[in-house]
Amino acid sequence: MSFQRRDLIKFGLALGAGALTGAGRAFASGIAGDDVRQLAVHNLHTGESLKAAYWEAGSYVPDALQAVNHVLRDHRTGDVHAIEPHLLDLMTTLSRRVESTKPFQIISGYRSPASNASLHAKSNGVATHSLHMQGQAVDIRLEGVSLTQLRDAALGMQIGGVGFYPGSDFVHVDVGRVRRWNG
Repeated sequence: MSFQRRDLIKFGLALGAGALTGAGRAFASGIAGDDVRQLAVHNLHTGESLKAAYWEAGSYVPDALQAVNHVLRDHRTGDVHAIEPHLLDLMTTLSRRVESTKPFQIISGYRSPASNASLHAKSNGVATHSLHMQGQAVDIRLEGVSLTQLRDAALGMQIGGVGFYPGSDFVHVDVGRVRRWNG
């Protein structure tokens, strides 16, 4: 099969249009012009904290992304997986919207398929094909910010999924399709 020049142009335009869906809209919401994007997290299960500039001078910082991947690893198995950088952009925008400089408290970042299957077997609140397994979701809370305020700010961004779990004291955010639910 051979591609014509116009087919390649159409393909490129389709990719460009797709970049403005889901997490890509985070750039349209005001962080695109940032010289530095910084994120602070505290993993409640491992006790590890990280404050890192993960974006500098127009690109993601590989060492910082690796550090984030480590801190957001599956605390049950120790498995490390790449966290989607747009998820970090979402979190950065979210912390600005709620005007917090506190670190995100991480309840769950990456989940290995084995961990996810085990959690799913115990709870119908865990999706079989959770975006946690793709490094595209995180369960969070922020000191000094009510869960309702955090949820409402995330919903207002219209980026990805937002799950509200007041009984378990966290909000789920992801960079999948826009949707909402209560746990």
